[in-house]
Amino acid sequence: MMDFKKHIHDVPDFPKKGIVFKDITPLLADAKAFAAAIDRLAEPFVGKGVQVVAGIESRGFLLATPIAYRLGAGVVPIRKKGKLPRAVKSANYALEYGTDSIEAHADAFPAGTKVLLVDDVLATGGTAAAAFQLLEAIGGDVVGSAFLIELGFLDGRKKLPGRGVHALVSY
Repeated sequence: MMDFKKHIHDVPDFPKKGIVFKDITPLLADAKAFAAAIDRLAEPFVGKGVQVVAGIESRGFLLATPIAYRLGAGVVPIRKKGKLPRAVKSANYALEYGTDSIEAHADAFPAGTKVLLVDDVLATGGTAAAAFQLLEAIGGDVVGSAFLIELGFLDGRKKLPGRGVHALVSY
């Protein structure tokens, strides 16, 4: 069993003082660790009929694409506001001070499509909850979510009740 934590580096005070950033670039650069992480993230969803894997900007894209490949599914990017060129649906989520918005193309997939949500980190759960709302507004049947890292001390899972959260590493 691979110890993924050995490939994730803590960066204190980034992007601001008091935050310990989880740097996944060493894991991404190690072919064996990256392949093992993708296999383990995809594993619970093999044979579940996932048709689309939605990745949240930006590190979620790096994981969603190979997971989609493993599952024989397509990929849908969930972007920050104003980054997509066609008609979009959007969802807002709370930040420490104010709100932000994420978007996906309004026609990203047909209604009833089975969707897996993927991101690198589950922290407070606000972005993930908004992404679930967004994918469902498009018409997706969201079958679960997969995260490389869960920051359990931030209780993000509580914002995703009944959502089938799968995380490889917990802090």
